[in-house]
Amino acid sequence: MSLIIKLIAGILGGILAGLYLPLGLTELLYTAKVIIGQLISFTIPLIILFFIASGIAGLPKTSGHLLGKTVGFAYSSTVIAGTLAVLLVLFATGFFEGSIVYEASKGAELKGYIQLEIPPIMSVMTALAAAFIFGIGISQLNLGQLKDVVDQGRDVIDALLAKVIIPALPFYIAGVFAEMAVAGTVVDTLSTFGVVLVAAVGMHWLWLTTLFIVTGLMLKRSPLELVKNMLPAYFTAIGTMSSAATIPVSLRASKANGVSEEVANFSVPLCATIHLSGSTITIVTCAMAVMFLSPTMVIPSLLEMLPFIFMLGVVMIAAPGAPGGAVMSALGLLTSMLGFDESAIALMIALYLAQDSFGTACNVTGDGVIALWVNRFSEKAE
Repeated sequence: MSLIIKLIAGILGGILAGLYLPLGLTELLYTAKVIIGQLISFTIPLIILFFIASGIAGLPKTSGHLLGKTVGFAYSSTVIAGTLAVLLVLFATGFFEGSIVYEASKGAELKGYIQLEIPPIMSVMTALAAAFIFGIGISQLNLGQLKDVVDQGRDVIDALLAKVIIPALPFYIAGVFAEMAVAGTVVDTLSTFGVVLVAAVGMHWLWLTTLFIVTGLMLKRSPLELVKNMLPAYFTAIGTMSSAATIPVSLRASKANGVSEEVANFSVPLCATIHLSGSTITIVTCAMAVMFLSPTMVIPSLLEMLPFIFMLGVVMIAAPGAPGGAVMSALGLLTSMLGFDESAIALMIALYLAQDSFGTACNVTGDGVIALWVNRFSEKAE
């Protein structure tokens, strides 16, 4: 919650700076935005490389049938949730109106004091391919030393996110909103903020309702009872904003729903890192809203968004534990596949972090449904 308060302060501070401070002082804030933005761009491929490689290399090799079922259910849930989010946003296009992209003639008024470029060491797709090659190779060949390298690389990037980039985000977003205020587009942007956040949270609840009703009917269990047992995990995730920190409560909730000890102990911790249906719903909803707001971006169809959703379910594997880890992992796809610029990226980060706790809660509660299905098919296999 302290991060959300800082982000709100950054938005308000940036708007006030853009409207009332002398141009020279506002350009100091703009310079900070440019530097932080360069650092974020440099870090994106490293997030993908180390986190995905470490996540794949760390998948357990025992209980192969449980592993396949859990990964299959988790990925399917993530993709279906993202697809439904696209359909619902396309259906509600009338709610997203305005503009976030400033005109070049106006935006040119702000200039940074430092011209700094930090080019990424590799492209997003190169990082993704390398992550899969090394992750699978480390797992199959049992390369302990190389596993330590990718784990330590992940720890370095995680520390960079937690200690530098995430704390610097309020200044980055303040710079972006100062730029919008100078350009005169900030009112349109803020008017859509609330609509997008309400839409994302509403889709979380709709997705969870669908999951539990379908699961309850097919497993001949009471959906209300299943939801009631998972509520402690939902509210714990809202408070912690971390799927990993909620694992103990999620385990207890899944066992209360009748999931066996073996299945719960295996599937719940694994789903905490690979099942991100709530985060996918939020990222897809916010991305679509940002594209609707941008007069220079073409609104994609469902078929055009599907490759993005499929890739999103992969790049968020083992998303960093820092708040906003999922959206930080997704930035590479937003820029490479959807063509987001700095203004759109900053708005995406602000929107995502404003509801991060609800997205995490949706992820965690959905883990309980996956555990139920894995338990059901495990019983049939015995």
